[in-house]
Amino acid sequence: MTRPFLQGHSDPTVQPVPASVVEQVDAADTTLQNPKWAVISIGANLGNRLETLQGAVDALEDTPGVRVKGVSPVYETEPWGVEPGSQPSYFNAVVVLKTTLPPASLLERAHAIEEAYKRVRDEHWGPRTLDVDIVAYADVTSDDPHLTLPHPRAHERAFVLAPWHDVDPQAQLPGHGTVADLLSAITRTGVEPREDLELRLPE
Repeated sequence: MTRPFLQGHSDPTVQPVPASVVEQVDAADTTLQNPKWAVISIGANLGNRLETLQGAVDALEDTPGVRVKGVSPVYETEPWGVEPGSQPSYFNAVVVLKTTLPPASLLERAHAIEEAYKRVRDEHWGPRTLDVDIVAYADVTSDDPHLTLPHPRAHERAFVLAPWHDVDPQAQLPGHGTVADLLSAITRTGVEPREDLELRLPE
């Protein structure tokens, strides 16, 4: 960061950084102009699930135009929409980020990260090495079948709402209200926090 020009002969290293500069850095991370908030849900039930989720977090951070701002605790979740015991349990988490990418580009990146972990889409509700879903993007609402925003089932999924509430207790799901209220209205059965596991926020 270029130091602001300072009058006089005083040592510039001991001068306070102007508040306007601090605010600009905090708001835009110096590389992002007018970033938007986005919420990503990640899950895996094949292979080394924790390592895979950490890899997804790191890959999001490595994406130009993306800065990861928060990572939730890890939850262990019974698979959705299938017979109990027919698949391994999932590890799930939520990533909150700021991005200058439009929603469609963020979706392309999400799919690329899935493919890097050899995600196969040959079975509905099938087991998967990695699932990366855009839950919400700013206040955008869209019925586009390619990318419906917010995610059409997020409001009824405890494995999305519980970790999201952990990382942002004041969060709101556009068109549905607060995450806290949505979470209180559904069951958490089969969605258990794994306090022995942790995902690292990228350096």
